[in-house]
This record gives sequence, C-alpha cells and structure tokens, in this order.
Amino acid sequence: MDVSEPASISSGIAARYATAIFDIAKENKKLGKLEGNINDLALALEDSADLRALISSPIYSRQSMQDAILAVGKKMGLIPALNNALGLMAHNRRLFVLPQLVTRLRDMIAEEKGEVTAEVTSATALSDAQAGKLAETLKARVGKDVKIKTTVDESLIGGLVVKVGSKMIDTSIRSKLNSLQNAMKEVG
Repeated sequence: MDVSEPASISSGIAARYATAIFDIAKENKKLGKLEGNINDLALALEDSADLRALISSPIYSRQSMQDAILAVGKKMGLIPALNNALGLMAHNRRLFVLPQLVTRLRDMIAEEKGEVTAEVTSATALSDAQAGKLAETLKARVGKDVKIKTTVDESLIGGLVVKVGSKMIDTSIRSKLNSLQNAMKEVG
C-alpha cells in the first residue's frame, strides 16, 4: 500500500466538499462571509482540543457528531452552505478532513480574488511596515496581490525564507553559512 494514499483520499474528499460549498457561496454572493467563517473555523480548530477530538475520534456516534458540529456552526454563525456541509460530513463520518477543507476553501477564495499566499519565515518577527513592503515587492514580481503568512525561526540567524507557490527564495544567514561550509569542504 502506498503511504501517501490516505492523504490523497482525504484531500480528494475535502476538495469535493470545498467545491460544493464554494460554488453555493459564490452563487449566493456570500464569498466574503465564507472567508470570515473559514478563518473563524481555523481559529476554533487551533484553539479547541474538544473540537479537534470531535472531528477525529471514532467513539462518537454519527448523530452526536452531527448534532455537535451543527451546534458549533450555529453558535459561530456559519453560512448555511458551510454549516449544512459540516452536518453532512459528520453524518458521513468525514469530519476528519475539516483541516484540509479549510485549507482548500482558503485557496479557492484566494484564487477567486486573484491573491497568492507567501509563506515567510524570518529570524525575528516582521513589523507591519516590513510585511507591507515585502508584500508590495512580491506583488511586483508575481503580478497578483500577495497575502503574507509569517512564522519566526530564530535558527535562521537573519534574513528571510520566502515561499510563493512552488518558488522559494532563501536569503537566510544560516543558508549562506551552509553554502560557505560546503564550498570550503570542496576545496579542502
């Protein structure tokens, strides 16, 4: 059995639900509200161990999963297309793909808006001014609006690692030191 098979099955399931939710939201002119709902749902998944347990635990019955996720959706004020899809996912025991669904919907919304996401890793936190300047520079390069997603990795020492789509730009000091070390090994 191929190890990547379960991951591709999960992403396929998530993609089908995401497409249906996206199409309904777009048809009803609710993409802006859907984007807010997806961000809220991502935060809830990040912050709530109970929610993560609900979507991944096999001990809950279909009905209790469905009741719980619909109650969460109602409390969060999710649009009907998203809330109903979550209920259907619970009924079909597919809630485990919720993180992939969130990611896929974010990608679809960004594509619709003509945006790309740049994953930026820096040695220290970027200021708002630095992030804005970087977004402008990347926009000029890629020709689309760029949303910056930042993380901090002190082991970089300095500089940035920027990933936009399949392209990566590594200007970190750690990378430069590694290159220098490799060059010295070749000489000696």
